[in-house]
Amino acid sequence: MKTNIINESITPVDPTIIKDPNVLRPEVVALLNKRIGDEYTAHYFYRSASNWCANKSYKKAAEFFAKEAADELEHAKGLQEYMTDWDVNPTIPQVETNRKFNNLAQIIVEAYDMEFGLLQAYSDNSRTIMGLHDMATFVFLQDYIKQNTGSTAEYADLLNALQLINPENNFELLYFENQYFG
Repeated sequence: MKTNIINESITPVDPTIIKDPNVLRPEVVALLNKRIGDEYTAHYFYRSASNWCANKSYKKAAEFFAKEAADELEHAKGLQEYMTDWDVNPTIPQVETNRKFNNLAQIIVEAYDMEFGLLQAYSDNSRTIMGLHDMATFVFLQDYIKQNTGSTAEYADLLNALQLINPENNFELLYFENQYFG
C-alpha cells in the first residue's frame, strides 16, 4: 500500500489561534486620507497648469508641470498602497479638478504655496504620529517630507528668479521659461 506523504504531514491549523492583523489607528487613517486628498489636489493643479502653459505656448513649462502632475499621482498612490498594506481601505476625498490661471507667475506662486503647505502638513502629521508611537508611519512619512522640502526649495528658487523680471512682460516671461524650465 502506497502512503500519501503530503496528506499525512499536513497538520490542520487550529482556527482559534487565527487573528486579525494589526491595522493603523483611526486618527492616523484620517491624517493619511487628508494627505491623499492633498496629493490629488496637487496632481490636478499641475495638470491644469500644464494644459494652460501648453495653450499659451510655454511648451517647456507645460512639460515641467506635466511631470509634476505625474509625480503627485505617484505620491497619492504611495499613500494608498501604504494604507492597504496595513489592511485599511483608503478614502479618496473629492478635490478641485480644474484651475484657472492668468499667467505663468501666478502658477509658480500658487505652486510654492501648495508645496509649502504640503510640507507643513506632512511635518505636523509626523509630529502627531510620533506622539502616537506609530514609528512605521512616522518613518514612512519622512520620504514625503524630504520630497516636499525639495519641491518647496525648487519653487522658492523660481520665485526668486521671478523677482528679476517684469512678469507682465511676455518676452521676459518667455525668456524666464527658457532659462528655468529648459
